[in-house]
Amino acid sequence: MSNVLQIRPEDNVAIALAPISKGTVLKIGNQEIEVKQDIPNGHKVALRDIAPSEHVLRYGYSIGLASSPISKGEWVHTHNLHTGLKDKLEYTYNPTPQRAAQPEGPIPTFLGYRRHDGQVGIRNEIWLINMVGCTNRQSQRLAQMATQKYQSLINDGIIDGFYDFAHPYGCSQLGDDLENTQKILAGFVKHPNAAGVLVIGLGCENNRLDDFKHFIEGYDPNRVKFMVLQEVEDEFATGMELLDQLVQFASTFKQEPIPVSELKIGLKCGGSDGFSGITGNPLVGHVADKLISYGGTAVLTEVPEMFGAETILMNRAKDEEIFKKTVSLINDFKDYFIRNGQEVYENPPRQ
Repeated sequence: MSNVLQIRPEDNVAIALAPISKGTVLKIGNQEIEVKQDIPNGHKVALRDIAPSEHVLRYGYSIGLASSPISKGEWVHTHNLHTGLKDKLEYTYNPTPQRAAQPEGPIPTFLGYRRHDGQVGIRNEIWLINMVGCTNRQSQRLAQMATQKYQSLINDGIIDGFYDFAHPYGCSQLGDDLENTQKILAGFVKHPNAAGVLVIGLGCENNRLDDFKHFIEGYDPNRVKFMVLQEVEDEFATGMELLDQLVQFASTFKQEPIPVSELKIGLKCGGSDGFSGITGNPLVGHVADKLISYGGTAVLTEVPEMFGAETILMNRAKDEEIFKKTVSLINDFKDYFIRNGQEVYENPPRQ
């Protein structure tokens, strides 16, 4: 097995699959390359001379520009490589060939929980959502009490657990800041992995319960319960009574086969290392492509981690309208960085 990997024929660097000592002779294709420096595990070695300001190619794409002359066999890293990212760019829609249509044959299924609003969850949990950070500890304690009381249901797989979500927001927020918090909390309330939800407020916060309810209009009162601590005599007794009702409701849901066309997966950075770009990332990408081919949904977050690779996403847009929305997504986030004095710089240049 070779101790280096050249991903694409046009790449001018290869990846060290194990530490490589200075003086080692690498055989890559028809050429032999003597390593001029120790190359750490997961780092890059130059396959040819690279001039200053020339693009360094990995995966067939530029990951940055040489900041000084790089000789064949030299270690390529941040000491001789700098970002090629710029604040704002002009983009042109160059669509890549469409992926294959839905594979023939029946659509695969997964075991899920069909909710009354039509959404599908993969877990049957009960969530405690805080309107304000002041109720974090009460929410946490209630989740612990419910877990202890209903441990047998958890063991039997009827309920998948009780979970609280602590946060520091909701007290003195105003305007867009408050609205963004309300939208995020509403997303938790609506999430189909939660068979039942207990929303807990304090009573004096800016994130008022009556205002928040506008963000979850149409909620099922059997599924979503509310408690304001300043309006009850015993918050733990009242909270457990409401959780008892939610347990009864959640227990009515049973797993059933659901087509993967209704499955939604969220993609989140898990802490990159030197091999993420050749192991986990491609695997996740292939899984997302496969799911989407069946009509499912993959949600990509962390917009700044798209910087440097955004054209790959843009050119996979299904039409020019989606392309333009992606351009706006990227440029709006770059504007946000610039307004706050931050450098437009993220993962692709470092890999």
